[in-house]
Amino acid sequence: MRILTVLALALALAGCSSDNTLSDTGSGSTAISAGGGRTLGVNSYLWHATLDTLSFIPLSSADPFGGVVITDWYSAPEAPNERMKVTVYILDRSLRADGLKVAVFRQTKTTDGWADAQVAADTSTKLEDAILTRARELRLASEGS
Repeated sequence: MRILTVLALALALAGCSSDNTLSDTGSGSTAISAGGGRTLGVNSYLWHATLDTLSFIPLSSADPFGGVVITDWYSAPEAPNERMKVTVYILDRSLRADGLKVAVFRQTKTTDGWADAQVAADTSTKLEDAILTRARELRLASEGS
């Protein structure tokens, strides 16, 4: 329960990020930029929103061309006997709700080490919603500039 509270607070803080930098045209398609560099292979709004939303957790791996973000294990200071890991799959080049899948893993500390534990049923959905909300904010900010 404590980790969910910490997660909710962290998501609220991540949503306050003011970095509206985008690295492609917003369509999410891989393209060659004017400088000759490659841009993202997935929807840039979903990609940047994922990084913003999960910014409180150290990343283990982030593949902007394949659209996969994997965090390292994270323990909130208030709950050192629990930890979580998140994997986000960006499945579409369009900004769509079904273009995103989030998997959350949780472990608790036992006398024998870390053991897998059940994740609240709505945790993945809440993270998906937070990422999608942030992606919409990024898109609106880029249209207004």
